[in-house]
Amino acid sequence: MTIISFFRLSRWSPPRVLMTGFALIILIGGVLLSMPFASRDGTATAFIDALFTATSATCVTGLVTVDTGSHYSIAGQIIILILIQIGGLGFMTMATLFALVLRKRISLKERLILQEAMNQNSMEGIVRLIRKVVLYAFIIELVGAALFAIRWSLDMPLGQAIYFGIFHGVSMFNNAGFDLFGQFGTPYVSFTQYVNDPLVNIVTMLLIILGGIGFIVMSDLLEFRTLRRLSLHSKVVLSATGALIGVGTIVIFIFEFSNKGTLGSLGWGGKILASFYQSVSPRTAGPNTVDLASLRQATQFFIIILMFIGASPGSTGGGIKTTTFTTLIGAVIAMIRGKEDIVLFNYRLARERIFKALTITVLSLALVVFVTMVLSTTEDKAFIKILFETTSAFGTVGLSLGVTPELSMIGKIIICLTMFAGRLGPLTLAYALGPRTEKELYRHPEGKIIIG
Repeated sequence: MTIISFFRLSRWSPPRVLMTGFALIILIGGVLLSMPFASRDGTATAFIDALFTATSATCVTGLVTVDTGSHYSIAGQIIILILIQIGGLGFMTMATLFALVLRKRISLKERLILQEAMNQNSMEGIVRLIRKVVLYAFIIELVGAALFAIRWSLDMPLGQAIYFGIFHGVSMFNNAGFDLFGQFGTPYVSFTQYVNDPLVNIVTMLLIILGGIGFIVMSDLLEFRTLRRLSLHSKVVLSATGALIGVGTIVIFIFEFSNKGTLGSLGWGGKILASFYQSVSPRTAGPNTVDLASLRQATQFFIIILMFIGASPGSTGGGIKTTTFTTLIGAVIAMIRGKEDIVLFNYRLARERIFKALTITVLSLALVVFVTMVLSTTEDKAFIKILFETTSAFGTVGLSLGVTPELSMIGKIIICLTMFAGRLGPLTLAYALGPRTEKELYRHPEGKIIIG
């Protein structure tokens, strides 16, 4: 029996297998989290809230309708942790890992699904990449967990510090944003009590960035000493990531410098650290160290833009991805300069890459606009809060202005579907739901329309 013969791989396309696989994992997680043993008080959690949490964990988002630390028991938190790990690495990656451990052969169809799941252009070396993904993930999570545990052992018993370290190490690296600090009296508190703590901030940011740049880039960086070169993909990802974080830090610092509800009450070091952190966190991670509801609207809107762009391909994050954003910026610059080609680091991009970037952006923008319009009619909240919530769900970020716990039943379902679409990607979802199309054997005559 093959890894996922249940899905009848010979008939199902890779996007459809991915969509169904994630949906089944979410459903199983929702059922388990709704059980009495998963809550602290031993009562059953409303299924919609359990399903919402399972969706958020599997889609590595972090939005929650009930506080993770104060509502769920240890068993419930471990279920959430497993869902985060499966969702972050991908269920096909985990299935392949078990197959490799059991020395089973990876079929051609399964390699095609892995190619789709990892957003690769070819199947070449895909199983080798999976081995690297699992190894890198576990090592980084382990180091992050150890550093967290050392720091939190000063605030809590050692056993609890180790548990907190493991949970938050996995959560932060997978860009999930789930935290357990609500169990200490203030629900939905996130990392706000550590706004001035350098170790917690730096470790968290490093985990978020490493999880967000993608495993291909990490592999390139580790092999740089041997190969002495980086691929075009890695150069674009690292440049875009650095630029977005740098610009984000400066913008947030300027907009919030005098805001007493956020940076105004902090010293210079705290202001810089908090600005840097709030610039990294919207890259699909979720935890925050300042009260987001107290941010100025200009800052909130800027964070919406960062959340929409998101992380990088082949990573644990969401959004339209940094490479898509860079391609669009390159297209604009090329058009303004009268150039026919988009050139990045002395390499010309193929037209199909440009069309794909444009398609992903338009589909993503259409999804965010549609969901925002619908939620504006079902939820009695300010427009900026609804747009923020929608973009956070689509980008699998997990940041919220306090709207999530107050969503209506319809609102929760809509946000669940948005998180699901954001994790799979609008294009993959369209391929999964759409009919199979055959390649056309002819081309229509060229026509001309006036643009602009």
